[in-house]
Amino acid sequence: MSDPDLNLLIALDALIAEASVAGAARRLGLSASAMSRTLTRLRTLTGDPLLVRAGRRMVLTPGAEALRERATNVVHEARSMLRPSSPASDISSLERTFTIRANDGFVEAFGAALIEAITAAAPGLRLCFAPKVEKSPLPLRDGSADLEIGVVSGMGPEVRVQALFRDRFVAVVRRGHPIEAWRSVSAARYAACGHVVTSRRGRSHGPVDVALQALGLTRRIVAIVPSFPAALAVARCSDLVALVPASYLRPLPGKQPLGPDTTYAFELPVKTEPITISQMWHPRLELDPAHRWLREQVRLACTRLVADDGAAAGSD
Repeated sequence: MSDPDLNLLIALDALIAEASVAGAARRLGLSASAMSRTLTRLRTLTGDPLLVRAGRRMVLTPGAEALRERATNVVHEARSMLRPSSPASDISSLERTFTIRANDGFVEAFGAALIEAITAAAPGLRLCFAPKVEKSPLPLRDGSADLEIGVVSGMGPEVRVQALFRDRFVAVVRRGHPIEAWRSVSAARYAACGHVVTSRRGRSHGPVDVALQALGLTRRIVAIVPSFPAALAVARCSDLVALVPASYLRPLPGKQPLGPDTTYAFELPVKTEPITISQMWHPRLELDPAHRWLREQVRLACTRLVADDGAAAGSD
């Protein structure tokens, strides 16, 4: 039996990714009829229909779904193997888009500094920040995201991880809130306030609530919002108490610190564990020179900004 045409792997990857003959044809610059013939060959080789019609659209068979990650990885590895390496000295002439999954708070706190560093060294690079609708390793696996920033949980065992910095939660209210006049905020007084909490999934229970429950207390939760910037916006214009990572209150370039200007931040009256913010990527990008350079820029930007905040806090 002759060896299979390895070009079929590229077609298989495109067909699975697009779940459409026409879409795969456009992706590879082929005619729809040529892609249809290729699908027929793939069906014969794999012994699986791969794509079947469901109403007006095509859907993947379980066999095709099982091949998704393997096909994507093989194609990425082959392209990486045959692509000329780009040493750090060539970064300035590189043209490429990197997609980073990160929540709004990270982009607001660190995005500007990271973009400035990237564009200064590599004008042809573009950063695309994508929202984290849910915690999943799939965007890293299928290549739709190059990097993910956040807390490591629910990611696949193969995902590579590098810690960036440690953070902690603080409580925030608007300037002029009655809490600002209190000499101290007890757990009971804190729990009795109205609270706005952050959850992408609409959940209202977190580590703070566990700590309060141990004291026989329950927070009075009035609203749930999907992001920390949204929680801050609500707190600035209401009497509600928000809970946000301390890093989100850092000064933005050319601006006064958010806390002293419009909000009043205070330490929680209960103890919660600090959180570690990390960057995560798929192992196929581990040795990619441009991706390695990107990871180093992310690490440097976070280290620099967190260190600056620490120095500013120490000078008060």
